[in-house]
Order: sequence, then structure tokens, then C-alpha cells
Amino acid sequence: MIGSVKKACQIINCFSNDDPALGIGEIANGLNMNVSTAHHIVSTLCNEKVLMKDNKKQYRLGWRLLEWNNHVMFQQDVYDKAMPLVKELVNRFKGVAHIAMFDKGTVVFVLRVSSQETMPIHTYVGSRKPAYATSSGKVLLAYNLNYLQETINRGLSNEGPNTITDIDQLKEELRLTCRNGYSVSNNENSDGMYGIAAPILSYSQKIIAAVNLVGPPSYMKGDQLIIKSVKNTAQSISKELGYIEF
Repeated sequence: MIGSVKKACQIINCFSNDDPALGIGEIANGLNMNVSTAHHIVSTLCNEKVLMKDNKKQYRLGWRLLEWNNHVMFQQDVYDKAMPLVKELVNRFKGVAHIAMFDKGTVVFVLRVSSQETMPIHTYVGSRKPAYATSSGKVLLAYNLNYLQETINRGLSNEGPNTITDIDQLKEELRLTCRNGYSVSNNENSDGMYGIAAPILSYSQKIIAAVNLVGPPSYMKGDQLIIKSVKNTAQSISKELGYIEF
């Protein structure tokens, strides 16, 4: 499996400004690869739209790579513009803050900032948690109901003492999130912490991510100043990314 991934990457790297289109024979010869192996991998890459075949039966880089590039550039934009705002939030309240995005029923943390004065929380950039069991995930579900069905289809299992596993109860929680403009999680996943999250919106007023602050329940629970600050941070990041409040 790892060998196939390596060969696929080598094939993609064959293409350049000097060689934008290549035939199977050219790819195989350039990599000293068996022609049938090259053809099998190239066919798979075409099915995934990473490569495409032109009318001369040569292969070129596909549109999927452009989509990936846009995702990378967008995440970098979020990182650059959000980092100082998230740091300010953490410095003020001494918790751990994340920016999370939705992916296939989970949240993926794309940014993490931690205070040295807080309890350790075992998250890192790139780690995932079930969307329904985190404050950031519930914000993402509340503001985009298409995400909700995908999450439900994966099943709702207990991730912590207070995980919401009943679909009707989860939907009611999401309605409350929309009404309040923020979500909380109280010992609902393996971290055993309390989280407060708010939506990050794009220029088109669609949710693209969520920012949260996580800490001990005894410190975080019901603190209106923290709630207001998390919401303000999310609004500031949204504006940095082009969101205009009407």
C-alpha cells in the first residue's frame, strides 16, 4: 500500500511546465517502472481526477489538485489571520483554543493554541473528534444541517459521561446553539473538559469553521465573559476572512 502511494506521488511529480502532458510510455520510462504498473496507477489517479486524459491520449494534472491547492491556501489564510486573535483569547483566559473544520462526521483541528498555565489536553493540529461530542463540532452541525445527516449516518456513540447520543436531543441542542450563537460541551468526550465554541463565517455568510476555548468545567462553566469573548473572537476572525455583518 505504501509502495503504491509512493509510486503515485512519483507519477504526479513527473509533470512540470516543461512536460505538462505525458504518455504512459514516457511516465514508465522516466520512472523505470513497469508499463502495466504505471497504467494501473495512472488509471486510478484519473478516476480520482488527480490526472486527466486529453484528446491525444496523453495525461495531464487534473482539477482535483487545484481543489486541494485552494483548500491549502484557504487553511493558510485562516491560520495567518486567526492566530493573533486566538492567542489573545488564550492569553486572557488560560485555556486551550482550537479552530476546527468539519470532515466526514468529525471535526479536524487546523489550529491549536495552548496556555502553559492550563491542564494538558490531548489534542493536536490534525487530530479528529466526533462532531456531535465537541463544542466546535456542534456549532458546525448547527449552522450547516447537511453536516448533521452525515454525522448521524456514522452513528452516535458514547465518547464521555455526558455525550449526547439521542438524535432528537442533539437536534434540540443544535437549535439552541443557533439561537444563542454559541455551543458548549460539558465532559462530552474523552478530554473530560468544558468547551465553548462559536461559528466562523465566510463572506457568503456560510459557516466554514469554528473556534473554541477548552478548560476545566469548574473554571469555564457558565462564565458569561468567556462566552462573550469566544463569540467576539469568532466574529473578528470572520471579518478578517471577508464576512460582512448585515
